Amino acid sequence: MSKTTQGFLLMSKHPTLLQQFRSFCFQNDVTDLENAIEYFAVFGGMGWKVDMTKPLDELIQEKVLANYRYIHGDLTKITQSNKTHHSLLTALASGDRREHSAFRRANIPRKEGESSAEFLIKNGLLTRDKSQEDPADANEEISDRLIFTAPFIRFWFSMISPYYKGIKEGDFSEMKEKWENTKQTFFENIYEGLVLSLVKQSLKEDWVAKIGSYWDKNNEIEILGQTKSGKVIAGSCKYSKSKANKSELTKLLEKCENAKLKADMFVIFSKSGFSSEFKKEKNENLKLYSLKNLKILMEDLNEKDLLINTNKKY
Repeated sequence: MSKTTQGFLLMSKHPTLLQQFRSFCFQNDVTDLENAIEYFAVFGGMGWKVDMTKPLDELIQEKVLANYRYIHGDLTKITQSNKTHHSLLTALASGDRREHSAFRRANIPRKEGESSAEFLIKNGLLTRDKSQEDPADANEEISDRLIFTAPFIRFWFSMISPYYKGIKEGDFSEMKEKWENTKQTFFENIYEGLVLSLVKQSLKEDWVAKIGSYWDKNNEIEILGQTKSGKVIAGSCKYSKSKANKSELTKLLEKCENAKLKADMFVIFSKSGFSSEFKKEKNENLKLYSLKNLKILMEDLNEKDLLINTNKKY
């Protein structure tokens, strides 16, 4: 641990998303999985005690908006109040996480953006994530993703920082409208990260040697991994309220074909489950996971899961 500011202690070696999630669940006596994921997407990574009996929007008002000046002050000690850093962080928090598209979104020249990204990585706010496959065309440059080290930092730069003018004057209307319109999709990045952990934990005999996501200029596959025996795993995630059917597999097969990837095993995550017809297709090479399967990530929580974190407790 190295002390970066008086307000936030940022770990030199970042805990994984799963480690942060398990710590959050243990600290806050979580029982409801879906609530856990949504509250974690907002408050995760900071070591704050969260009253899970209160509605999420009420907690955002109480813990974040009411303490805007203090949290803003702590964060700007890290970012040095640099406008380029703030623009890049906001672009990443609300975009597709790809480095070069964030530069364009923030209207930052590439050289300046790369310098800003390296500063933010060095100071513990971001980490770099690479596509799981090398580009088929060696001349095609694939932009890395820049990932927030803590879910709360992403929430701040997505939902709070862009609306600072109103918030610091006590007017939260613009921020609340934005949150209301986007919160359902806001949780998807956390789900995706936890599903990767689920796949890793679920395949035990032929265990997962590497796993992540794939993207190039034209395609994106949420899950791409390889087992110790060399089997390629490809997968997709669906978050809507409707059950997934066989069309999800068809779309995944098309993505693999477009990316020139040959997969041996397919994984579909559907938050709302699957149609009866699709469930019959399940076999050792087609794994179907729903929200309830993520409960395995909360099993056997104990004090060893609690991350030591000395941030201010807002």
